[in-house]
Amino acid sequence: MNDLVHVIIRTFIAFILMMILARLMGKRQITQITYFDYIVGITIGSIAAELTFSPHIRMSNFIVGMVIWAFVPIILSKIELKSVKFRTLMEGSTTTLIKDGQILEKNLKKEHLTIDEMMLLLRKKDIFKISDIQTAILEKNGEITVMKKSELQPITAKDVGLVVEKESAPCIVIMDGNVLNKTLTDYGYTKEWLLGEIKKQGANDFADVFLAQIDSLGNVYVDLFNDKLKIPQMKEKLLVAANIKQLQSNLVNFSLQTENKEAKQMYKTYADQMDKLIGEMAVYLKE
Repeated sequence: MNDLVHVIIRTFIAFILMMILARLMGKRQITQITYFDYIVGITIGSIAAELTFSPHIRMSNFIVGMVIWAFVPIILSKIELKSVKFRTLMEGSTTTLIKDGQILEKNLKKEHLTIDEMMLLLRKKDIFKISDIQTAILEKNGEITVMKKSELQPITAKDVGLVVEKESAPCIVIMDGNVLNKTLTDYGYTKEWLLGEIKKQGANDFADVFLAQIDSLGNVYVDLFNDKLKIPQMKEKLLVAANIKQLQSNLVNFSLQTENKEAKQMYKTYADQMDKLIGEMAVYLKE
């Protein structure tokens, strides 16, 4: 077996092994990387490179080394969950750089951070004036978090006493022209209602839709495969039918959500009546 074949086989094995170890080590290795995680990542990558280009060394030696370097941080992370002192020892602690609008020069020196570097981190947070800052903290991962002074913070609905309707996460119901039936049903909508909604936005069928998303208020966002299609003006009769169908779908949803037997039966009765009404109107809507 020549050297090229050896390199190909070892590269494939190193890649598969790194993928497995990365999954075992978890997403923290990317999202919340510490100095130790950084060292571990570089070391495992170096071992993988050596595994690829050092055919004279037994493959098992490299594999054992990679596994050990991968499992050490996993074991340490378990210990960190149970010991605050050990977690501080391994990851360090946060450092306050600005407090009550005043720069703490000693803490800057402690973190070996220059004014220019601090200003760069602040500009990444859209902060250009030190006078706007109440508190700035250097996190363990090297990022900076900032709390602006109270008078500069944006006004919320709570601040002005407004009551806003609670929203939940939107859901994707069509992907690549395919309806996600389970998601649609879980949110209390029907395919007939969804078809009416996408037709309002230029689609003739589900296959015309690249992506469709419904928010908690029932609003539908539609992206078509053909971006050049213009949204047609929907005929008045079809618009009325679509509204009735949406109302019927809402009544079905209310029926599923309530535990009151009388209310459940009432919603179901009216939903059935509207379904029957839509069926009777179908012939006339085509005119």
